[in-house]
Amino acid sequence: MLTALLAATAVLALLTLVPGPDMAVVTQAALGSGRSAGFRVASGIVSGLLVWGLLTVLGLSAILAASAEAYTVVKLAGATYLVYLGVQALWRSRAAAVEHGGDTRGLKSTGTWKSGLTTNLLNPKIAVFYTGLLPQLVPPGWPTGPALALLVLIHATISIAWLSGYVVLLSRARRTFEKPKVRQALERVTGAVLLGFGAKIALEAR
Repeated sequence: MLTALLAATAVLALLTLVPGPDMAVVTQAALGSGRSAGFRVASGIVSGLLVWGLLTVLGLSAILAASAEAYTVVKLAGATYLVYLGVQALWRSRAAAVEHGGDTRGLKSTGTWKSGLTTNLLNPKIAVFYTGLLPQLVPPGWPTGPALALLVLIHATISIAWLSGYVVLLSRARRTFEKPKVRQALERVTGAVLLGFGAKIALEAR
């Protein structure tokens, strides 16, 4: 049983390391507003995971995973939110160039717990992942409900550890990104990445 749990933990760790919208939002916050903003966004993302996990244990997220209409609504809402964040980043880079001659030091990204939570809650892939894959990772012979709750907690722990470490690495490199031209380019790249994720989520099939 312990071997099965370790194997499940390894799978969750690998899935956590795959880049996605969450990492893009954390990157934007950490490089734009600093370490504390990155931590706030990361904690919001993990809070979203816990909400999805609770819904999964209660069996409610399966409704979303099984309903094409509900899935589409959440998918489009999530895509719209990512596009909004992308446009916001591109607007900041443009405003900085116009108002400060390319100096973005006066402009701060909005790195908040709420933005991390919203990004995660509006990602229907999490519901599908938790209802589709997570039950398959339950060690044989374990009671389903408690085992799912344990796997959710493990996933949340791995996620906060990974995202927090990522924030620390970004904050150490932040001095480089404080240069006006580098900062402006970063805003544009981040904005484009967020727009790309938004478009991908909106257009992809389940």
